Amino acid sequence: MEVRDLHPWPTSAAEAKAIQDGLRPLLDLGTPGPAEPRTVAGLDVSYAGDGTGAPLAAAVVVLDTTTLAVLEESVAVGRAAFPYVPGLLAFRELPTLMDALRALKTTPDLLVCDGYGLAHPRRFGLACHLGVLTGLPTIGVAKTSFVGTFTPPAPQRGASSPLVNDDEEVGRALRTQDNVKPVFVSVGHRMSLDNACRTVLRIARHRLPETTRRADRLSRDALSGA
Repeated sequence: MEVRDLHPWPTSAAEAKAIQDGLRPLLDLGTPGPAEPRTVAGLDVSYAGDGTGAPLAAAVVVLDTTTLAVLEESVAVGRAAFPYVPGLLAFRELPTLMDALRALKTTPDLLVCDGYGLAHPRRFGLACHLGVLTGLPTIGVAKTSFVGTFTPPAPQRGASSPLVNDDEEVGRALRTQDNVKPVFVSVGHRMSLDNACRTVLRIARHRLPETTRRADRLSRDALSGA
C-alpha cells in the first residue's frame, strides 16, 4: 500500500515538535469515516532496548471485522530512529512501521494504532501522523491515558466517558469488557470518535482489540527471531 514521505527526519526534539505542528493542519477531523469498516489493520512495535538504534520489529495485521480472521500480515525489522521522548514516540517507530505498511498488498479500511491520536500534548500522536502519511482513517487505542482526565465509566461493556484535556474532549475511556480496566480511544484522521469506539467494541474479544493483540504477538515473535 502507499505511504507518503512528507517531511525530512528530525535530529532533535525541537525539530520533531515543529514537524508535528506543521502536519497537524493536514488532519481531517470532520469526516466520520466508515461506521462499519470491513477490514482493519492493527499496528504495534516491539523493542529490544531503550536507546536510539535499539532493534525493533514493527507488525501490521489486517483482520476481517466480521470474523476477525487474519487476511494479511506484514513485519519489518529495524532500529529505533529517535531517542525516547514523551510525546515524540512516533519518530522512533515510523520508519519501520512505514516499511511494514508499504509491504501490504491489502489497503485496509481503518488503521488501529497501539497509542494515541488527538489525546496527545500537541494533538498529534502516532495515529494522527500515520493518518496523514497514509491518507487512511486512523485511530489510537491505548492502555493508559497520556493526557487529560476522565471519570471511570460504568462497569458494563460498552460504557464510556470523555477524556478531557484543556476543556476539550480528546478521546474516550471505553470499557471493552465487563469489569475490566477501560482502554483509551482517540481519533487520528478521517474517523469520528463515535465510529472509532463502535469499531473498537466490534473487534474486542478481550480488554484490548484483536488488532492490537495479534500485532503485538507478531512483532514480539519477529523480534525474538531477528
